[in-house]
Amino acid sequence: MTRTNWDVIVIGAGSAGENVADRAVQGGLSAVVIESELVGGECSYWACMPSKALLRSGLALRAAKSVGGAREAVTGELDVAAVFARRDKFTSNWNDDGQVSWLESAGIDLLRGRGRLTGKKAVRVTAADGTQLEITANHAVVVSTGSAALMPDVPGLAESRPWTSREATSAHSAPDSLLIIGGGVVGTEMATAYASFGTRVTLVTRGRLLGALEPFAGELVATGLEALGVTILSGVSPTRVRRSGDDAFVLDLDDGSEVSASELLVATGRTPVTGDIGLDSIGLTPGDWIQVDDTLRAPGFDWLYAVGDVTHRALLTHQGKYQARAAGDVIAARATGAPVRDEAWGAHVATADQAAVPQVTFTDPEVASVGLTAAAAEKAGHRIRVVDYELGQIAGASLHADRYRGRARMVVDESRQVMLGVTFVGPDVAELLHAATIAVVGEVPIDRLWHAVPAYPTMSEIWLRLLEEYGRPSA
Repeated sequence: MTRTNWDVIVIGAGSAGENVADRAVQGGLSAVVIESELVGGECSYWACMPSKALLRSGLALRAAKSVGGAREAVTGELDVAAVFARRDKFTSNWNDDGQVSWLESAGIDLLRGRGRLTGKKAVRVTAADGTQLEITANHAVVVSTGSAALMPDVPGLAESRPWTSREATSAHSAPDSLLIIGGGVVGTEMATAYASFGTRVTLVTRGRLLGALEPFAGELVATGLEALGVTILSGVSPTRVRRSGDDAFVLDLDDGSEVSASELLVATGRTPVTGDIGLDSIGLTPGDWIQVDDTLRAPGFDWLYAVGDVTHRALLTHQGKYQARAAGDVIAARATGAPVRDEAWGAHVATADQAAVPQVTFTDPEVASVGLTAAAAEKAGHRIRVVDYELGQIAGASLHADRYRGRARMVVDESRQVMLGVTFVGPDVAELLHAATIAVVGEVPIDRLWHAVPAYPTMSEIWLRLLEEYGRPSA
C-alpha cells in the first residue's frame, strides 16, 4: 500500500479498534487500522469467545442433569475432545480472514505491523519483515492496543513459563491437574471449565472470590466450584514458584504449605499494552493506562483518543465497543463541524462506564450484574436500601431446574427511588441482565417498574418479588 494519509488512524484492530474505525467511516471519514497479530483481537481468539465455548458444554450437560426426565436420559460423560474442536470453530482456528473481509466490506484499510506514535498525528508502522511506513492522520489517532495478562513479581514465576489466559483458552487438551493463581473472573471461569474436563483444579486466592462483586456472588460460586471438585485455598499468596523433577509446577505459599500441579495458570489482573507504542514521543509515559474523558479523548490533546481496555475504564469487550461507537461518532462530528452532544448520556460520551456497566461471569452458577454494588453505592455517598430474594423460591426457577439455587439483589437509591445496581446469581441468569441494565441506565422509578409485569412462570418473576420485598414507595 502506497497511501500514507487517512483521516483517522487506529492502532490495534481488536473489537474496539474495529468499531471506532467503522463509526468514523460511517461518519464520512477515511480510516486505517494497524494490527500486529490477528484482526479481531483478544476477545475473538483468546478471551470471551473461546472461553465461553470451553465453558458452555459442561454447563449444558449439568443443566440437563438438573431436570428430572432429562437427567435419566443423560448416560454419557463430557466429550472433552469435541469441546476443544467446537472451540476451534469459534476462533476460526486462529485465522482472521473473515475479520479482514469484514474490514474490506466496511471500507476500512488495514496495515499489518506494529504501530508506534512518532509525534502529533504521526505513526510509524513496522511490518514483520522490518520495513517501515510513516503515516499521518488528518483528524485523530486512536489507541486501541488492549491489555495483557499481569505477571506478579513472585520469585520464579515468570521463569517457570506458566499459562496466562491466552494459553488456557487456546490449549488443545486438558492437563491432569491445574493450579490457578487468582480468584477473579478469569480464574473462576477457567476453574469451572477445566474442572468440567476432569482436571484436578486448585485455586489460590489471597482474598474472596470475585471480590469486586457482591459478597454472596463469590460465596455461591465457591460452593459451585467445590461441587465440581475444585480445591479453593483462600487467604494465601504464593511466595515462590519452582519446577519439580517431573516438571510439575510447585507453589510455596505464605502459610508455609506448598501445592503442585502439571500446569499453572496466572490470572491476577491485566496490564496495558502501551510499553512500545511511542507514548514518550508525545509526552506520555510508556506502560501506563491512557486516561481519557467521557468522549474518549486524552486530556491535553485535540487529536489523541483511546478506547477499550487500554483506558482502564471497564475492561470488558462490550464496554470497549460502546466506547468505540462514541469515539468514532465524536471524531466524525468534530471533523465535520457537526454538533457534539457531550452531556451525560449524550450520543458522543461513554457515560455508562461510570455507573452502569453490565457483566456476566460464566461460572456455575452464573453471576450477572450491572451498576453499583451495595458497598460501592455507600462509598459514593448514596442513601441506599438493599433488597435480596432467593431465586429458588420463584416458580420460573423451580421449573428451570430441580433444587434451583440462586439469589438476586437490587440496590435502591432511596433519595430518588431508582435502582443503582442489580446482581443475579444462579443458573442461566445472564438472560435477566439486560432488563436490569435498562432499568439502571434509564433510572426507571420504582413506582413505574410495578407496571412492567413479568410473564408467569418465568425467571423474570424475580422482578415482582424484589418489588414486593421493597414495597410501593407511595404506600
